[in-house]
Parts: sequence; C-alpha cells; structure tokens
Amino acid sequence: MRASSDTISSDTTSTDTIVARATPPGHGGIAVIRLSGPEVPRIAGQMLGTLPEPRHATLTDFVDASGRLIDQGVAIFFPGPGSFTGEDVLELQGHGGPVVVGMLIDAALALGARMARPGEFTERAFLNDKFDLTQAEAIADLIDADSKTAARAATRSLRGRFSAAVMDLNRVVTELRVHVEAAIDFPEEEIDFLDDESLAARLDQTRQVFERLEQTVRQGCLLRDGVQVVLAGRPNAGKSSLLNALAGYDAAIVTDIPGTTRDLVREHIEIDGLPVHIVDTAGLRAWSDDVERQGVQRARQQISVADHALVVIDASCDGDEETEALVRELPGQCRYTVVRNKIDLTGDIPGPVPNDAATLNISALTGAGIDTLRETIKHRVGFRTGGEGTMTARQRHLDSLQKARRHFDAGCRQLADHAAGELMAEELLQVQNALAEITGEFSSDDLLGEIFGNFCIGK
Repeated sequence: MRASSDTISSDTTSTDTIVARATPPGHGGIAVIRLSGPEVPRIAGQMLGTLPEPRHATLTDFVDASGRLIDQGVAIFFPGPGSFTGEDVLELQGHGGPVVVGMLIDAALALGARMARPGEFTERAFLNDKFDLTQAEAIADLIDADSKTAARAATRSLRGRFSAAVMDLNRVVTELRVHVEAAIDFPEEEIDFLDDESLAARLDQTRQVFERLEQTVRQGCLLRDGVQVVLAGRPNAGKSSLLNALAGYDAAIVTDIPGTTRDLVREHIEIDGLPVHIVDTAGLRAWSDDVERQGVQRARQQISVADHALVVIDASCDGDEETEALVRELPGQCRYTVVRNKIDLTGDIPGPVPNDAATLNISALTGAGIDTLRETIKHRVGFRTGGEGTMTARQRHLDSLQKARRHFDAGCRQLADHAAGELMAEELLQVQNALAEITGEFSSDDLLGEIFGNFCIGK
C-alpha cells in the first residue's frame, strides 16, 4: 500500500510507539500488525494479558482496551535493540479480514500508539544504525523488483554489497587525502607533488575505482528503473506487430488499415533481467482530424522523453529518403535504431548484425531478427546481463557519485596546474562528503523524507 510522501522527522522517534498493518490490504488468511516503540511492553500486556517470551511464537487472545475479545492469533515480541527497528517490536498475526485488522489497530491506538507514516519502521531502523541508507532503500527495491535479476541485485545491496563498494572507494580517497595532507604538513620532506610516483599511482588507482563503481551504479539504476523504448514510424510500418512480437502475445490491435493505433499502447517486457517499458505510438503523419492530431502529438512527446527509439520502417516500400525524413523528425537528443520491418516480403537477411549498428533487418510477422533486436536494445542502453556483481542502485546514488567524481577531477586539476596541495585536499574532503550522501552518513531531513515517504505503510 502506497501513500503520498510526507516529510519525515525524527523528533518523535524515541518517544512515540507506532502501529500499522504490515501485510497488504484486503481479505486474506492472515494479517500482520506491527508495533514499535517504548510503549510496546505496556500495550502488549493490555492487549494480550502478558508480555510474550522474547522471540517465541505465542498463541493468545487479542483484546481491546476494555478487555473485549477481538481475535485469537500468534504474537511475537522482539525486544530492542535486537529487532528490525532497534526498538521493542510486537507483531500480531491474526485473521486477515479488514474489519478484524481495523479493530486491532484501533485497540493499539486507544492504548497510546499512533499510526505509522510510510516507511517509518525502516526509517527507525536506519536512525538506530541497524543498516545504512542504501540498505534501507534496497528493502523498497526488493519489494518493487520487476524481475528476478532485479530482486537478486536488491538482495545484494540489502546485504551491504553496495555499501561496501562505496566504503572501498572512500577508503582509497582517505588514503590519498592523508598522503596529500602529510606532504602539506611536513614540507621539510620536500615532496614534489608533480613528480611523486606514489601520488601518481594513488591518483590512477582512485580513477579506476571511480570508473568501476560508476559502471556498477549505472547497471543498478537500469535494473531498478528499467528503460523506456518507443516505437516510432509511419502508419502501417508494423509498429504494433513489432510490439506484439516483443511482448510475446497480441498486446496491440493489428490491421491492414493505416492509422489503427491512435493512442499510446504500453507493454512491459524483460530482456535478460532488464525491465523494458515499450510504448507503441500513432503513426507520424499529417493528421486529418483532431483524434489523429492528438495521437501524433502524444507520439512525439513520448519520443522526446524515451531512453531509446526504434524507428520502424516498411522495408518493402520505404527507401533511404523516407528513413532520413523520419530520423530528421526525431528530437536532437534522441538515441535511436532504425528497424527495417517486413523483410519477409523483400528477401533480406536479418543478421547477424553488430551491436553498434544503427540499422536492423527484422520481420515482426515471422520473428526473424527479433532476438538480435533484443540484444541490440540492451547494448544501446548500456546494459550488461546481470551477474553476481550486480547491485540495485538509484539515480540519486549516481548523482552523488558523479558529484564526487567532479570534485576529484577538480582536485587533480588544481594539483597539475598549480601544484596546489591545499586546494586538492579540500576537493578530496568534498569527495568524501558526496560519498557520505550515498550511505546516509551525511543526509538532510528532506532527503530522508523523500526516500522513506515512498515506502509501503507498515514497512
């Protein structure tokens, strides 16, 4: 269950006891109600009659503040700090009807708890040093994973693999900064920054670590967010047939009538773990009515924000001039691949085609060249098939890493151009601050509010 992002404050974290349903809403065999905070032992004593033995599943009655029976179920008490949040936590596993769940929550509220905000349980775990911010975000990424590959990557981040990689880079930067500041503090050693082979080796090592981590983070962002691929072209070029071929079923209506697709048709597929959001669009042409006009405008808008465009042409009748005309209509920043469809009518051979080719031959009808197209999409958006080193990541991680890299490059320029060790040391400090933003060692309340406010309620 999602809720709008509220600003999350830690002002009341240590004094409030919170409650929320931890399982999805609706009817089910069981539902889990979670409480966390200092009042958990007192509330448990009143709702259960006694505080259960720690970490033991106890079958017991659940009652309200007046002692009236609500339900019978299993209660588990996790005393802090050895709990998920680091506080005293109580989980009530009862029958999964909405009325029963509501009565249990109402009983907890009447006894002094308050409703948890979205992500507040995980926020408390973060604030109580149960894990860092990347691990907290990995929990949400694991819940929202669109593929098995993304789920495994999120699990690796949850177990600290991503944090360890950031800390490794921070360690390398720290060693470099210590080396630079030592040379500043002990000038009698007469270390020449420009000729110091040890410093040059450290700089090169740091660059390599930056490059490896940035590549990993980019892959993690692709796994988490996926890519949007838009099918663009003239009417009757076979865009909808291509959508169906990629999806593996008839997701869009296909007819011989030009302009069948007038609105956007969206489909989600997976290519070796990469989530791909495909958007079929209306054919690009001069419109004859308002419906066509809106369809073409929506098509152009989708093309302008897509990660990649597949420019579909009819190989049986369109030549180079038509292809060039279509490409000229694309926004200047648009990355694209020309897809020559209907080669079943021309006798052209689909491949093999190099991954960096700008043109592919396919037949959406027979499936010829479709596998090559899938591989090409991966290559053109920069995705490598997820391996054991893949971890989930977010755009904010990449932004912070790139900010750190800019400070590092600025420090290197200060050293090379002016032999300014003091300025380089200051830039390296900014590198460390940017890296600390990733793990949450240095973070603002606004950032925490944005991150945890998008979590599920009860998590």
